[in-house]
Amino acid sequence: MIEVKVPELAESITEGTVANWLKKVGDVVREGEAVAELETDKVNIEVNAEGEGVLHEILKQVGDTVQVGEVIALLNEEAAEGGSPGSEEPSPRSEEQARQQPQEQEAEQPPKEQTERKGDAPVIASPAARKWARERGIDLRRVQGQNPAGRITADDVRSFVEAPPTAPSHGEPDRIPASQPAEDPAKPVERRRMSRRRQTIANRLVEVQQTAAMLTTFNEVDMTAIMDIRRRRKESFREAYDVNLGFMSFFTKAVVGALKAFPLLNAEIDGQDMLIKKYYDIGIAVATDEGLVVPVVRDADRLSFAQIEKEIASLAEKARTNKLTLKELQGGTFTITNGGVFGSLLSTPILNGPQVGILGMHAIQKRPVAVGDTVEIRPMMYIALSYDHRIVDGKEAVSFLVKVKNMLEDPETLLLEG
Repeated sequence: MIEVKVPELAESITEGTVANWLKKVGDVVREGEAVAELETDKVNIEVNAEGEGVLHEILKQVGDTVQVGEVIALLNEEAAEGGSPGSEEPSPRSEEQARQQPQEQEAEQPPKEQTERKGDAPVIASPAARKWARERGIDLRRVQGQNPAGRITADDVRSFVEAPPTAPSHGEPDRIPASQPAEDPAKPVERRRMSRRRQTIANRLVEVQQTAAMLTTFNEVDMTAIMDIRRRRKESFREAYDVNLGFMSFFTKAVVGALKAFPLLNAEIDGQDMLIKKYYDIGIAVATDEGLVVPVVRDADRLSFAQIEKEIASLAEKARTNKLTLKELQGGTFTITNGGVFGSLLSTPILNGPQVGILGMHAIQKRPVAVGDTVEIRPMMYIALSYDHRIVDGKEAVSFLVKVKNMLEDPETLLLEG
């Protein structure tokens, strides 16, 4: 048998969750072909076969947590050798055998599953089922499994949760978990499991707020000059570089210029030391269905406006199609997030640890502003800087934001300082 193992993921990632099986039992698998997809804290990774064979047994189900190096499936190399050359489909007989073998092995080898006592009989349950039951306070002895071998799966637990309550048996009191309110048909509730990525985002945001002395300062930018440039140069820019001239290239250049003037915003804390970085890898927050991810534009200070726009467009497309690599998500020195694309007028961005600064952009709104001795209607944007007060003082943070504001309102300075 050929073992299909969880590959090395990244230096900081040791486990993942089985997100999807790309092959089913009985399928022919070629060497190097993807067998399953794992969801990690940051990206999804395919698990490839290291040899050729027929998928004999799946050891981990969708939703199970697996460790690096753990065996998740077995390939029968002899079955592949016995097949016809170039054949991609197993015979009906081998497919029937493949379906029967896992059930027979489960029935013969219950020690593979952790068991509980159900009266005088053991309860056999998958790891995913045990996790579901533990998180929801469900006694597995009350769950009816559908597997002929008596094995309780995560689907059985889900069905138990979604089913209407029944009268308790054997004199046991009917217990409702504290995290699950009593069902009311007039008040329907949908229970949806958080993805591993969403759980990671939640944990890290809470961690940042608990470990950093986070503070936010605000300012506003008159976007008249930038909008005028975009209006005059939009078509020629696209014809020359095959990419739109957006706002992000202006803001990225302004942030780089401000970081050069105030380098502590481009640092991180390492114990009792400050690591002040002399390079400018700017993270650009991108919203996806699974949550916010922050791919990194490397060496932004060395890129032109067109190169920045192309890099951001490429990274955003990869993020939305789940094709980002771990390298593209790691090592940013400062982050820009744009809630304005969703209509946000003002917000307090949360630090993307271990970074100590993040700039929040917001919606452009026409407002009356004083221009000299007159009042004019101008396109204005509120900007926010959240920073770690442990190493960045208020004066430096406010000065940084004013620097960003001044460069955006006088875009020519971006060519000199950005």
